[in-house]
Amino acid sequence: MILYIGRRLLGVTGVLIAIAAVTFTIFYVLPSDPAAACGKSCSVERLAAIRTHMGLDEPIWKQFWEFASGIFTGRTMGSGQYALHCDFPCLGYSYENSESVWGLLMDRLPVSASLALGAAVLWLVLGLSAGVTAALRKDTLTDKVLMVGAVAAASLPVYFTSMMLIYGLIRTAGLLPYPQYVPFGSDPVHWASNLLLPWLALAVLYAAMYARQSRSSMIETMAEPYIRTARAKGLPRRTVVVKHGLRAGMTPILTIFGMDLGGLLAGAVITESIFGLPGIGRLFYGALSSGDQPVILGVTLLAAAFIVVANLAVDLLYAVVDPRVRY
Repeated sequence: MILYIGRRLLGVTGVLIAIAAVTFTIFYVLPSDPAAACGKSCSVERLAAIRTHMGLDEPIWKQFWEFASGIFTGRTMGSGQYALHCDFPCLGYSYENSESVWGLLMDRLPVSASLALGAAVLWLVLGLSAGVTAALRKDTLTDKVLMVGAVAAASLPVYFTSMMLIYGLIRTAGLLPYPQYVPFGSDPVHWASNLLLPWLALAVLYAAMYARQSRSSMIETMAEPYIRTARAKGLPRRTVVVKHGLRAGMTPILTIFGMDLGGLLAGAVITESIFGLPGIGRLFYGALSSGDQPVILGVTLLAAAFIVVANLAVDLLYAVVDPRVRY
């Protein structure tokens, strides 16, 4: 297991370096003048300062080396009166407000993490409950109703669901406040109540997909010979379903869960924009609108890191969930 983890960590490092190289190439090599992304109203002096700070007058290979090494060791951008030290981990500075990209990401990360983790708990509970129930009652009315509901929910865009929840629960019924992010440490109750609507908006879509996936996986698992053997031994139904069926059927669920959670940790652009949450997704949308390339690059690398690390965690959990898996 230790050797496997070591090999996977080396692979993760290689993947992240490759992603950094490709992303850097896209944002710094293809445009003719990346510094112009600071906006139409940017002055000549501001453009010159950005070029100096970003080292755009250096060869491309040197620019990438300084960028990649700066992530691990920090770097000094520019020289003379324009010299600016960027502490580890250095992802550069925003064109818009000259703030550290890493600082901007860390300021927004708690919002996106709260949104992603809360929604993940909801969609796992709802999706797995519906999927397992439908699988155990295959071809019955319950199965058909649950699957029709799952297909209908999966067909609804998240922005439509969000607007319906706002209209129904806030404007019409007045049951919930309009979401305003409150740090968990300040007030856990208000933290949860303000994020409940965004959680529901994401959970409706994801729970529908997980319900269909878990139903298919459970039907296949419950038809395995070892399940029939467990039943023949007289084991209680709950033991057969939960210990022997659900654990083995969770393997494909873990795979898609790692991808979904890793992606959401890097920001849910539509959900955060609709509900006005100051998360990474909203930061990314603003950077795209203004052409703030250092921020776009930083969010892209952070999203890649979350997804790669989530996949590694999922692979390590396979052996815990399904004893038949060995590394």
